[in-house]
Amino acid sequence: NSMILFFDSMMGCWQVEPPGSYQQDPWAMTDEEKLQAVPQIHKEGNELYRQGKVPEAAAKYYDAIACLKNLQMKEQPGSPDWIELDQKITPLLLNYCQCKLQCEEYYEVLDHCSSILNKYEDNVKAYFKRGKAHAAVWNVAEAQADFAKVLALDPSLRPVVSKELRSLEARLREKDAEDKVRFKGIFSQ
Repeated sequence: NSMILFFDSMMGCWQVEPPGSYQQDPWAMTDEEKLQAVPQIHKEGNELYRQGKVPEAAAKYYDAIACLKNLQMKEQPGSPDWIELDQKITPLLLNYCQCKLQCEEYYEVLDHCSSILNKYEDNVKAYFKRGKAHAAVWNVAEAQADFAKVLALDPSLRPVVSKELRSLEARLREKDAEDKVRFKGIFSQ
């Protein structure tokens, strides 16, 4: 289990890191290093996610996205290179959104999934995650519309979508019952 020694140009000193972890801050890397680091950071994010370390996994995905976004800023929007980078960013962003769903940061999920869908309007995963986020913040019509879109694009997901819709309906009934009790208390005084 040998450690890796590397020079941290930011701190102006040598640092020691365990093998397998990427060595530098994304912005301190050359473009080539950024491109090479992304798959490794992605893998580390997946591993952390599997271990249930969701916030740590989100941070890894964020770093990988930062590397690619930094490269993308140097390209002409819509050019083949820009599009290629964007297609690398999208799955990382969806993984990041999955983490944010679990951390109950729903508005961030809504933002990112909407930005993906503005560019790729047939991205099933983005509709599904956005649907879950809408459901969590009581945007019932929007959640239903997103889940309907999921089914239109991939009918094989019916069991998963049905489960989400049943859960939403159950939560709505519960909320309805709570509201009735709350309002009853107001009117009976």
